[in-house]
Amino acid sequence: MSQLEPPALGPLLRAHRHDAGLTLEELAEESGVSARAIGDMERGHSRGPQARTVEALAVALGLTRAATEELVGAARAGRRRQQATAAPGLCDLPPAVPDFTGRENETAWLGRSVTAPAGPPVSIVSGAPGLGKTALVVHAGTQLAGRFPDGCFFLDLRGLDAEPVVPHDALARLLRALGVRERDLPAETDERRALYRRLMRGREALVVLDNAAHEAQVRALLPGPGSSRIWVTSRRTLAGIEHARRLVLAPLPVGAATALLGAILAQREDEAAGPDGPGPAVLARIAELCGHLPLALRIAGNRLLSRPAWNARGLAERLGDEDLRLQRLTAGDLRIRSAFRLSYEQLPEPVRRLFRRLALVPGPDFGPGAGAALTGLGPDLVEEMLDELLDLGLLSHTATDRLLFHDLLRLYARERLQEEETSQERAAAEAALHHWLLDTAAAAGQWFQPGPSPSGGAATGGATPAGGFGSARAAQAWLEAESANWLAALRVAAAAGRHAEVVRTAESMHWFSDRWTNWGHWPTVFGLSRTAAHALGDDVLAATHANYLAWAVHYCSHQPRESSAIAEQAAELARRGGDVTQEAWAHFYAAAAAVRLGELDEAVRRARRAAELFATAGDREGHPQALLALASAQAGTGSHGDAVATTDVILDLLGDPATAPAAHIGDFTRTNALVQKGRALLALGRPQEAEHTFSDARLVGARVEVPLLRAIAGLGLARSLAELGERERALGAAREARAFAETARDPARLAEATALLAALAAAED
Repeated sequence: MSQLEPPALGPLLRAHRHDAGLTLEELAEESGVSARAIGDMERGHSRGPQARTVEALAVALGLTRAATEELVGAARAGRRRQQATAAPGLCDLPPAVPDFTGRENETAWLGRSVTAPAGPPVSIVSGAPGLGKTALVVHAGTQLAGRFPDGCFFLDLRGLDAEPVVPHDALARLLRALGVRERDLPAETDERRALYRRLMRGREALVVLDNAAHEAQVRALLPGPGSSRIWVTSRRTLAGIEHARRLVLAPLPVGAATALLGAILAQREDEAAGPDGPGPAVLARIAELCGHLPLALRIAGNRLLSRPAWNARGLAERLGDEDLRLQRLTAGDLRIRSAFRLSYEQLPEPVRRLFRRLALVPGPDFGPGAGAALTGLGPDLVEEMLDELLDLGLLSHTATDRLLFHDLLRLYARERLQEEETSQERAAAEAALHHWLLDTAAAAGQWFQPGPSPSGGAATGGATPAGGFGSARAAQAWLEAESANWLAALRVAAAAGRHAEVVRTAESMHWFSDRWTNWGHWPTVFGLSRTAAHALGDDVLAATHANYLAWAVHYCSHQPRESSAIAEQAAELARRGGDVTQEAWAHFYAAAAAVRLGELDEAVRRARRAAELFATAGDREGHPQALLALASAQAGTGSHGDAVATTDVILDLLGDPATAPAAHIGDFTRTNALVQKGRALLALGRPQEAEHTFSDARLVGARVEVPLLRAIAGLGLARSLAELGERERALGAAREARAFAETARDPARLAEATALLAALAAAED
C-alpha cells in the first residue's frame, strides 16, 4: 500500500476500539451500530460502510477530528475497492433508448425512490405488455447512475419464458457482478443469498430486476436493510411483495405518444422529417391506432423509417383495417402480437378461453357477469380468472372498477377467438351473452314497475332471475353500467327477428327510463320495440310501445311535433284494440307535446281527456300524470290558481290509499307535483308558500334519488328564497342544484343554476 493510499478500514477500526478499551458489544451499544456490522467491518467483509455509520462509530470511540477523517477516508476507499472488484460487463444497465420520450412523471416517481430517505427500498413497475416498463427503468437508472457510487446492476429474470431464471442462478450472476470469483460461489441457494445480502449491506447500489415472473423469484434477490435501491418490472402486480412502492403504467398520453412518433421520424432524411412532413393530426391518428402503447408506436415509426416510399398518412390508412392491424404492427423482430402472446401463453386454458371470449362483449367495458355468461362458469371462479387477467395486464380497470381491454389487446383476443374456436362455439358463446344481458336487463327493470318489488331481482314475464339484485339502487347501477352492452344485444335481437324478446326487454324499461332521461338512447330502445310490436300483429302492444316512443322523442330527443304525431298513431291503435289505458297515455303524451309547442288550449283538452280515460280505467299511475300535464297547461295559459288547485288534487290522489300508485312511482309523481305547485305559487307572488312547497319537493326527491328531479326542486327552492330576501340560503340551494345538474349531465338545468348563482352573487354585492 502506498503512502498516499488510506489504510484498510478493518485494522484501523479494530485498533481504535482496542485503544478505547471497548468490546464489540460496548461499541455497538454506544454507537447504535450492530455488533455484527462492526465485526464484518473489522474482518474485512464490509470494507465500505456509509459515512454516517463511520461517523457514529467515531463519536462513540471519542476520536479526534483528524482520526475521524482518516476513518471516513478508509471507508470511502473501501467502497472504491469494492466497486473496482466488480466483474466488468456483468449485469450492467443496457443502453438507454436515445429518443426516449414522455414518462416525465413516472421518471420522477422512480427518482423519488432514491431521494426519499425513509421510503421503502423496493419499487415495482408493472403493467400490460408493450407499455415500455424496461425502457422506463433503464432511462431513469441511466439518469440517476451518479447517485449510486457502488454501481447499477441489471438482471433480466425472463419471467415470461417457459422456464424463468431461478433464484439460484440469478444470485450467482449478481454475486459474480459484485466481484465473487466463480470458485468462491456457495453451492447452496441460501448461502448465496446470505453472501449477497452481506455484500450489499454497506453499498449504495441500484439493482434492476427486470421482467419478474412472481414474488418468490423476487424475494430471494432483495438485499435487506441498507442504502441500495431495488427496481422491479413485471407484467404482474406482484401484490405479495410487502413494503414496496408501486407504479402501474398506463398508455402514453396523446401528446407524449405523438411526440414519440415525431422523435422516431426525425431520423428520416427525406421530406417526411421536414416542414412538409406529417402533421400532428396524422401522427395523433397513428398514435390512436397504436393504442398509445410505446412498443406499438416504435414499431409504427420503424416501419416508416424502413420504407422510404411510405408516408405517415398511408401508414395510418393501413393500420385502420382492424383485421390486419396486429399483422401490420411488425418491424423486423419487433411484433406487438408476440408481446401479447407471451402473456397469453402464461394462462391455463380456461382463463385463455375467458380472455378470448371477452372479445365478444359489444360495449367498451364489462363486469364479471359477462365472463360467467360467456363461459358458463360460476361467478366466484370467473372472478378469480379475471384477477389473473388483470394481474398479467391483459385487462384493465376503469375509474368505476369496471373491466376493459386495451384496444390492441381486444383485437388480439378476437384473433385468438377466430383461430382457436369453431364458428359454432363462437356463436353459442355470443348467444349466451346476449340472452344473459337481456334477461338481466329485464330483471333489473322490474324493480321500477308498479306493484311489489321483485324478490332478489327476479323478473316476471319469462325473464330469469339473472340479476340477483337486492335493491332498486343496485338494479339501476347495473342498467346504467351495462347500458352499451344490453342495448347492443337488443339491436341484435331486433335484427334477428326475436320480437317478443325485444318487446319484453323494452317493456321492463318503461318506468325506469323516467329516472335516466339523459341517457340519449331511449328513442332507439322504444323505436325497436314499437317495430317489434307491430311485427307481432298486436294493436294494443303496438299502441303501448308507440306511446313509449312518443315519450322518448319528446323528453329525450326534444322533438314535440314528432312526438305528437306518434301519440296520434298510438291513440288510433289503442282505439282499434279497445284499450282505454293506452288511449289515455296517447292523449297524455299529445298534451305534453302541445304544452311544449305552445298550443295550450289543445294541451288542456288533451290532458282533461287523458285524465277522464285514466279515471275510467282505474289506472292509479296514469291518472296523476294526466293531471300534471293539465296543471302545466294551465300554468302556460296564466291560470296559476287553477294549476295550484290541480296539483292539490294530484297530491290528494297520491295520499289516498284507495287511489295511490306504487310507492316509488308515487314519490316520483309527488316530487313533480310539488315542483309544479311551487312554480305556480311563485307566479302568484306567494314565495313563502312556494318555499315550503319546494322544500317538501326536495325532501321527497331525496327518496327518489333522481339527480335531475333534485336539481329542479333545488332551483325552485333557491328562487323562492331569493324572493324572500334570504340570499345565503338561496345560494346554498342553488349550489346544491348545480351539483345535481352536473351529476344528471343536464345542460339546461346546469346553465340555469349557474345563471341563478351569478345573479344572486351580483345582488349580494
